[in-house]
Amino acid sequence: MAFKKVSEQLLGILEHNVLEGEREWLLLKLKQIIGEKSTRDLYMTYSLIPSKITLTTSLSLQLADADLKAYLKLQEANIQQISRIYLLVRVLEENSEFFTPKVANIIQVADTGELETFLKFLVLLPNPEEYKNQAVEALRTNIATVFNAITMHNPYPALYFNDQQWNQMYLKAAFMQQDLRGILSVDERANKDLARIISDYAHERWAASRDIDPYFWRPAAAFLEDGLLPDMERLFKSDNVLERKVASLCCVASESEQAKSLLLKHPEFVSQIESGELSWENLEK
Repeated sequence: MAFKKVSEQLLGILEHNVLEGEREWLLLKLKQIIGEKSTRDLYMTYSLIPSKITLTTSLSLQLADADLKAYLKLQEANIQQISRIYLLVRVLEENSEFFTPKVANIIQVADTGELETFLKFLVLLPNPEEYKNQAVEALRTNIATVFNAITMHNPYPALYFNDQQWNQMYLKAAFMQQDLRGILSVDERANKDLARIISDYAHERWAASRDIDPYFWRPAAAFLEDGLLPDMERLFKSDNVLERKVASLCCVASESEQAKSLLLKHPEFVSQIESGELSWENLEK
């Protein structure tokens, strides 16, 4: 996902949503930061934006770029967050060599709200792959809002995380009982190791008589031939209708002949899947 002319479009949003005096303050600080190459002023301005830019109840997004507009809406961006990202984008556009390590260091100096903004909108920055270490580091947090900023409705992990990092994120999201439906590109990033991890985690939960989010099984669908068929058998026999639906979805998606044979023994939801009435997107309806 590559957004074009980000700073130009974000400036347009500022022009339609920020009072003239407040906008002038931000543009003046931006000019000073770039001209003086001031790391201190960069961090100070980033931090001060909520006290300088009035938070509006509604946001006018008059954008020609439908993808950028959709992403800002998906992340429920507010004008203060947009102001912060505009600041970072502009300094990086003007002097990437100097400001890239300074922007990367925000994770070390930011408070929770500042960090959430940085992580949510990483994909809007020039050369976003430069901040992968910071994004991976954010997975260590136990603060749900910070973890969700990089994990939920965010294309960054799917674009830049390796399999190990992606798997770590997915498992921790399940462990923290976050809504796994908010993780993007689950099917595309599914891998054999993750399928094994899902099975191992499920066995641990079952042994402790604990429930599992049925959606958790989605990445395992392509790897049922690797020892996960007994897990599907257990799900098919569950009293929980969602678990039976999940087993059906996994087996339908699988290319394993054994999975297809198992599905023939449990055809309860096959017609609903084939008609589109049942899918991962409407699993709980």
